[in-house]
Amino acid sequence: MSQPLIDLQHISKRFDDTLVLDDLSLSVKENSFVTLLGPSGCGKTTTLRIIGGFESPNTGKVIFGGEDITKLPPNKRQLNTVFQKYALFPHMSIADNIAFGLKIKNKSKAYIDDKIKYALKLVNLNGFEHRSIDSLSGGQQQRIAIARAIVNEPKVLLLDEPLGALDLKLRQDMQYELIRLKNELGITFIYVTHDQEEALTMSDTIVVMNQGYIQQMGSPEQIYNEPENAFVADFIGESNIVDGLMIHDELVEIFGAKFACVDKGFGTNQPVDVVIRPEDIDLVKPEEGTLQGIVTHLIFKGVHYEMEVTTPDGYEWLVHSTDMFPVGEKVGIHVDPFDIQIMNKPASEDEEAVGVNE
Repeated sequence: MSQPLIDLQHISKRFDDTLVLDDLSLSVKENSFVTLLGPSGCGKTTTLRIIGGFESPNTGKVIFGGEDITKLPPNKRQLNTVFQKYALFPHMSIADNIAFGLKIKNKSKAYIDDKIKYALKLVNLNGFEHRSIDSLSGGQQQRIAIARAIVNEPKVLLLDEPLGALDLKLRQDMQYELIRLKNELGITFIYVTHDQEEALTMSDTIVVMNQGYIQQMGSPEQIYNEPENAFVADFIGESNIVDGLMIHDELVEIFGAKFACVDKGFGTNQPVDVVIRPEDIDLVKPEEGTLQGIVTHLIFKGVHYEMEVTTPDGYEWLVHSTDMFPVGEKVGIHVDPFDIQIMNKPASEDEEAVGVNE
């Protein structure tokens, strides 16, 4: 197996009395798109800043290309950062903004001019060299910030919630632009966001964080379809997370009803957490369902209908379907065995936070 480009080894970080990262280890392969995803305060931006050299860990090492760069300042690292606040210089032209890092490195004028043209072409802003920063939209300013970062030919581009200030349509456009740029340039991207859809759309690898720990790391499909704990299941997309009893391998009881599933190794008559995605619930005739309930809420979402189905135990099941069932209708709930995800119940609140980094 090839050596990772970036290897964070047992990183811990405190701010005063607050432990922000606790013994965090993370490897990033070259030319990958890795997204650090989690709620505010989970430690994702601190992790990015430690990789970038803007923060020093209290313990642990940052290894880059096999070398220890833990104490190396940001300008000596082969990486560039794009922040949510683009930090462009308003008194400079676009060309001067892009050329800023190259001038510090004493590159020739011809080299700098070539690089400016190349970078503007990459971000689809040909001919913008002499425009002022104030004349640009938010999306265009974002592209200039990216252009300024990539002209320095970094091995790694760090992006800290760079699309957070853009409206939805622009944000979606920029997601595709970033994927295209990564593929064209062959740069490793490490991206911080709290937006699940953004993470699922763009990443090769998603690192879900909470309370300074990595909860789960994997491909978007693994994270979405096979969450390792209730936090990940709840944070990535929408989920029905209910108490279950694992009767034996491939059979789980939910609210007194027995559902076939594909999971094994959870023991006999063991309490478990059961995750069922809203889109994986089929609403059928009452007598055809494993559970029965009444539709108590209905919203049309464009692509699908979002419904709540309340079962006799009082639980409100969230259901996404292209078929509409009116409020008040009695329905049956059917779920295919492959769409039922079984997880061990955490032994304590600490374990719930710790997840896989225990």
